[in-house]
Amino acid sequence: MIKAIVTGAAGRMGSRIINVLSTSEDITLGGALERTGHALLGQDAGGPAGIAAAGVKIVDDLGAALKGSDVLIDFTFPEASLGHLKACVDQGKAIVIGSTGFTKEQLAEVGKLVQKVPCVLSPNMSVGVNVCFKVLADLAKILGPDFDAEIVEWHHRLKKDAPSGTAVRMGEVVAKALGRDYHKTAKYHREGMTGVRTNEEIGMQTVRGGDIVGEHTVYFIGMGERIELTHRAHTRDMFARGAVRAAKWVVGKKPGLYDMQDVLGLK
Repeated sequence: MIKAIVTGAAGRMGSRIINVLSTSEDITLGGALERTGHALLGQDAGGPAGIAAAGVKIVDDLGAALKGSDVLIDFTFPEASLGHLKACVDQGKAIVIGSTGFTKEQLAEVGKLVQKVPCVLSPNMSVGVNVCFKVLADLAKILGPDFDAEIVEWHHRLKKDAPSGTAVRMGEVVAKALGRDYHKTAKYHREGMTGVRTNEEIGMQTVRGGDIVGEHTVYFIGMGERIELTHRAHTRDMFARGAVRAAKWVVGKKPGLYDMQDVLGLK
């Protein structure tokens, strides 16, 4: 039985991951982590997850929790995720990271650390979204430069990074398929006399409001026709199920950086 530690155990994502673990086969909750000073430290992790007692208390000592575990599942924020990855390296444990908003420098540091442990890093753990990544590459290649690419993403008002990591990955997939550099062609803002749209740019628009779990639409717009590929997240459980699937997959793998495309066998 694989034992998994969940960070942010009392948060929106952590609690859902614990809930999914409670009904999963071959993997169970081995530890629940929260920040020092959190009000729920010392309480059973099943409470925030809406399940019966899990038999695991919420703690703030990651090092001690890792000793009896096999894999860490982390949905926090980049700075915290890097610290958790370093702790996993120290003890030779696998890790799954679903945090978004990493800078180029932070991703470079991740690349160095994963030379010692296996790590699944993905901006979106949803099976459906990762199938969309695969389809997007094919669509972009087939449609080519005659279709303008625009991406619009919607999320809840509490999301801190923009555009979402999923939207950025979609933009990168489209750009790569078209032979472009995403970071040079992404267009994040249009206002005033912007001039005619260039053939190379990929529009990236962001909407924030209410409790939207997540919605992404990629538009391929041609002359006289338009193709739209949309993914809508109804609950966070889809991300939690994907993360648990990734955690079961990554244990025992060789050190290195993997993503959900690897987990799902889409490469």
